[in-house]
Amino acid sequence: MKNRIVDLCTSLLLILILVSAVSVARADSDDGIVRVKSAVSMGEAITRIKTDIASKGIKFFIEIDQSKLAADAGIKLRPSSLLIFGNPPLGTQFITSNPNAGLDWPVRLLLTEDDKGGVWAVWTDFEWIAKRHNIRDRVAQFKMATMVVESITSTITTK
Repeated sequence: MKNRIVDLCTSLLLILILVSAVSVARADSDDGIVRVKSAVSMGEAITRIKTDIASKGIKFFIEIDQSKLAADAGIKLRPSSLLIFGNPPLGTQFITSNPNAGLDWPVRLLLTEDDKGGVWAVWTDFEWIAKRHNIRDRVAQFKMATMVVESITSTITTK
């Protein structure tokens, strides 16, 4: 387990170097929502993200096809899928600081298509989550979580 965490941290350090060369997404407003435009289709974006999650040794929990759920209820909804994933040794540290943080963990990444066919990756900014739950003793862990999700979503920003 310790070796796996060390390997993950090493991988994340390399990713940080790569991500620093790429435009980093930030929450645009006080709502804590971060959006990254995809350069690929919804299906390709989901495939790339799931592949990257697996390659990092991160646990993938579920993909929820919200469009299908809406269609099953007789409601038309543009393509929308929620991906839920996480690294329990990292994510559970937020919950040990404040159990209410379990509302925001594991990570939820929404892939949605706008009315012009553009695909977006959307998630809640981790600094915003820290403020929401008044977590002040996990700064390094929140930065790590931010680096990971930015790295994962960077896989969809180029063709």
